[in-house]
Order: sequence, then C-alpha cells, then structure tokens
Amino acid sequence: MQKAISLTHNGVELRGMEHFPDGEKLPAVILYHGFTGTKLESHRLFLNISRALEDKGIASFRFDFLGSGESDGDFKNTTVTSQLAEAETIFNYVKSHPLIDADQILVLGFSMGGLVASLLAGKINSQIAKLILLAPAGTMGKMSETIKGMIPFVAEENAFDIGGNLIGAKFYEDVKAIEVWEQAAKYDGKVLLIHGTKDQAVPFTVSNLYIEHCYGENATLHPIEGSDHTFNSHQHKKDVIESIIKFV
Repeated sequence: MQKAISLTHNGVELRGMEHFPDGEKLPAVILYHGFTGTKLESHRLFLNISRALEDKGIASFRFDFLGSGESDGDFKNTTVTSQLAEAETIFNYVKSHPLIDADQILVLGFSMGGLVASLLAGKINSQIAKLILLAPAGTMGKMSETIKGMIPFVAEENAFDIGGNLIGAKFYEDVKAIEVWEQAAKYDGKVLLIHGTKDQAVPFTVSNLYIEHCYGENATLHPIEGSDHTFNSHQHKKDVIESIIKFV
C-alpha cells in the first residue's frame, strides 16, 4: 500500500510517501534523495526501489527535503547541515511508527542524500541496522569551489543558479566545513555502496574513499559497470534494485 504523508520539521512540512506491505513490526528503509532531486528521483528510481521492497515485505519511506519536490521551504536555504537535521526528523518519525520494528531500520541515500545518510549514520550509529549509499557525494566539499566557479551568480539573490534552482552562497561554506570521513567513520554497521563506474558527477573513486577512510571490512562495493550517475538504463537500474534487495 502506497500513501502520501507529511510531517512537521521546525514548523514547516516535509511531504513524502510511505509504502507498507501487510503485517506489523516491519523492517523499513528510509530513502534520502540527491541534490536538486525529489522523492521520485530520475526515471522513478526511488519509487521502483520502494515497490520492490514492498513486494519483499519491507516498508519504506521517501520524503522531499525542504525546498525540494512538494515539501515546504525554499531551495535557496538548503545546506547539507539543514538536510541532516531533516533526515534525523524523518528517521525519528519512522522509528516511532507503530507498524515499524525500531531495531530494523535501514537508511539509503543517493548522491548528496548519500552524503547526508553517511553523516546521519555516524551521528546515531547503532540505531541504523544497515546503510546503503548510492554514488555518495562524500567529496562534495572539496569539489564545491570548482563547481561554484562554473555556475552563474545572481547578485540580487546572493545565490547561484543551478539549472533554475537558486542555491544560497552559504551552501558552499557549510559543505566545506564538514569533516565527512571523521563523522561517517563513527558508523560501525554493515554498508553497501553502489556506484556507476562511468559516473561523471561523483567519481567512482569516492566510494572507495568511503571504504578506505570509514568502513573498511564492514563495507561491500557493488560497481555498476558502464553506468552514469543516475543509473540511466533499464539494466543498470535493475542491477541497482536487485543489489539493494539482496543486501536488505
């Protein structure tokens, strides 16, 4: 069963979808989308993941971060730190849900959502049963200066224009200040990393850096050979979903 839901974070609404198979005290997966993405993600990837999980008796929750998709807020105010706080609010909502087994909550993040998920896992550690990172943007802070130099600046908004989305200048200062490896390494559960070998947005090597700096033998890296950042082929998407189901 799929149903629209919302919850309040700092007085504004996060809007999302929940997917429930029959049963009680169910395991659950929380999905965090990427930068400028939504709870659907490209070619409905998140929806397809949620439906596949439901077919296996696993609940899932996918929300739009504030300023994205159908949630309240202005994208211009987005930072990694603000999304981390929203991600924790979502996690606590799922953890307190009467139909969910609070000891069997997995977290999945894609791209910047993967960065956020890795930081959340480091913060709350054992509350997360397993962690799934799809092309996680762990080096976003290091890349931000290069990226910023390539994006038009809108002076009257004090923001950068990213394909029609305005992002505030404070975004870059925030992400540069985050000690990603130090924070992410505090998570000691099992981790699955899935990454396209031809990813031009977040290089494949970033997943190896997560293993090297954070997870070691607790992590498994599943390469999607020839895939781009958003797994833009039927076979690549199928491979991603099958890998997730097997790990869960």
